[in-house]
Amino acid sequence: MSTLLHSKIEGKGTPFLILHGFLGMLDNWKTLGSQYAEEGYEVHLIDQRNHGKSFWSTDFNYDLLTEDLKYYMDEHQLHEAIILGHSMGGKTAMQFACTYPERVAKLIVADIAPKFYPPHHQPIIDSLLKLDLPSLNSRGDADDALGKYIRDFGTRQFLLKSLYWREKGKLGFRFNLEVLSQKMAEVGENIGSNESFIGPTLFLRGDQSEYIQEADTENIKRHFPNASIEVIDKAGHWLHAQNPKQFFNKSMAFLNA
Repeated sequence: MSTLLHSKIEGKGTPFLILHGFLGMLDNWKTLGSQYAEEGYEVHLIDQRNHGKSFWSTDFNYDLLTEDLKYYMDEHQLHEAIILGHSMGGKTAMQFACTYPERVAKLIVADIAPKFYPPHHQPIIDSLLKLDLPSLNSRGDADDALGKYIRDFGTRQFLLKSLYWREKGKLGFRFNLEVLSQKMAEVGENIGSNESFIGPTLFLRGDQSEYIQEADTENIKRHFPNASIEVIDKAGHWLHAQNPKQFFNKSMAFLNA
């Protein structure tokens, strides 16, 4: 028996599911989600397992994330949906489209390729593990403490979005740090199938990001023969946050095509 993923649903129309990246949560997509809803979509912002307000589990890999998504669609009686995924969420979306192609109307993959990535989040995980949460009295305290290890303000803000008061005077993270720190290799895994998804697919990559390289085009086309690859200007890996306007315009042009 699966457990239902937590989500926020907005708008009416064609179902449109959005999956966040590693250590993220559905709130990362709130603004863009509302814009898609205004364009006539029923937008489902989804927290994946061990993230946001969804359930925690010691089991974590893309096969399970795919089955979580299928169960979510079944429970919400969504026969078919547009699916957008960023980074880890993009891997889930790709795997889901290859496993259940009949359930995906269109696929949008944000700044990730169908390939293995060596674990590279270790410095961030190490920094989070060093935080002494019981000694922190505010978000500001957490930012100061994290600032000793993570210089980049944007990265800290992203991580601290998941900080919340578990109870009075007790801060905690919404992501399951213990399990995710042990499952780092799973996050970098390739999508596990040699199958392909022949439906309309859009890959969006940040011009300052190294996650999708020119050399990945052949592999992308092998799995997703109807894929187009577009570049988002002045953006790194968090392209939807760094250039939301262009991200929205390019994704809408694809959806309206």
